[in-house]
Amino acid sequence: MRYGIDLGGTKIEIAALANDGRIRLRRRAASPKGDYRATVEAIAALVEAADAELGARPPVGVGIPGTISPATGLIKNANSVWLIGHPLDRDLAERLGRPVRIANDADCFVLSEASDGAAAGARSAFGVILGTGMGGGLVYGGRPIHGINAIAGEWGHNPLPDPQIQDGLDERPGPQCYCGRRGCMETYLSGPGLAADHVRHGGAAASAEAIAAAASQGDAAAKATLARYVDRLARGLGTIINLFDPEVVVLGGGLSNVTKLYEQVPQIWQRYIFSDHVATRLVKNKHGDSSGVRGAAWLNPAEGA
Repeated sequence: MRYGIDLGGTKIEIAALANDGRIRLRRRAASPKGDYRATVEAIAALVEAADAELGARPPVGVGIPGTISPATGLIKNANSVWLIGHPLDRDLAERLGRPVRIANDADCFVLSEASDGAAAGARSAFGVILGTGMGGGLVYGGRPIHGINAIAGEWGHNPLPDPQIQDGLDERPGPQCYCGRRGCMETYLSGPGLAADHVRHGGAAASAEAIAAAASQGDAAAKATLARYVDRLARGLGTIINLFDPEVVVLGGGLSNVTKLYEQVPQIWQRYIFSDHVATRLVKNKHGDSSGVRGAAWLNPAEGA
C-alpha cells in the first residue's frame, strides 16, 4: 500500500492506494494558505489519521505545485509561494518518521494517467493541468521525465507562441505573471487567465467554468473568449508536439471539462505543428480529481497489500 497526497493551493488530499490501484481511503482538508509550518502539520494530520484508520504506516508521495531544486534541495517554482525555499520532503520525513517522495503535481497527474488512465498503453504522454495554475508533465516508457533542472514539462512559463496583433487583439507583451515575466502561457491558459481575458475584452467578471457554460449557450462574448482560448491552447500544445512528439496529450484540471476543446484544438493545432500529419491524440483524463493523489502514490514502491 502507498499514500499519495495532492497538495494544492486550496485543498490537501490524501489517498491510500492498494497494489491493484484501488483507493482504500480518501480524505481532504483545507490548505493553510500562506503558512508553511501549518501546511506541514495539516499533511501530518491527514497521514496520521489514515494510519489510525488503516492500521498501517506506508511511505508517502506528495504532488506539489512546484518542484525540488537539485541545486539547493529546496522548493522552487511553486505558485503556492509559501512553499518556496523550504525543504518540504525533509521536513515531512522528519515529522512523519518515514520516507517521503515529492514530485511536481503535473508529473504525478500524467504518471497516474499513463499508468492506468487515459494514456495507458502509450509509450509517451504529455499531461496538462488547466486549473488555478497551469502545469505540464512528461512520461516516457512509464516513467516521468524530470530533467537535470527538475523543470521538464514546465510549459506554462514559456511565452505564448506566435503572439497575435490583429482585429483589435494585441497579445504583446502579455499579462504580468507571478514569476516576474509577462505573457507566460499560464497567464492566458489557466482558469484565472481565461477569466481575466474575458474581462479585458469587455465581458463580465465570471469564473472560467461559467464563461465556458455561457459560450455553450450561445453568449457572444463568452464564445469569442473561448475561441481565443482554443487557439492559444492549440499554439501552446503545438510547440510541445514539435519538441516532444507525444502519442497522447491528456488534459486535467477544471478546464478539462470543456468538451469543445477535444474537438476544436486538434482541428487548429495542425497549423502550428511541423508535420504533414498529426497522430497525437488529445484526451480527457480518466481519473479526474483522483489523478494527482494516485500519481503521488505511484512515486513510492509498494508495501504490504
